[in-house]
Amino acid sequence: MSLFPDDDRPRPKRIHEIGQDLSALSVGEIDERIAALHAEIARLAEARTKKDASRSAADAFFRKKD
Repeated sequence: MSLFPDDDRPRPKRIHEIGQDLSALSVGEIDERIAALHAEIARLAEARTKKDASRSAADAFFRKKD
């Protein structure tokens, strides 16, 4: 057990929060958020592709009939 609880650690600032008011942002700030969201979508898509491949391999293994 650590001396300091995990909840006391500073949390990284979020670049964007879904549903956040965008009226105070500049065009540049919106562009930065769009880029960050595109990068996150690509990361999620890659993770999904890997999970699909793993599942397909497992399905194929367990469907094998000798």
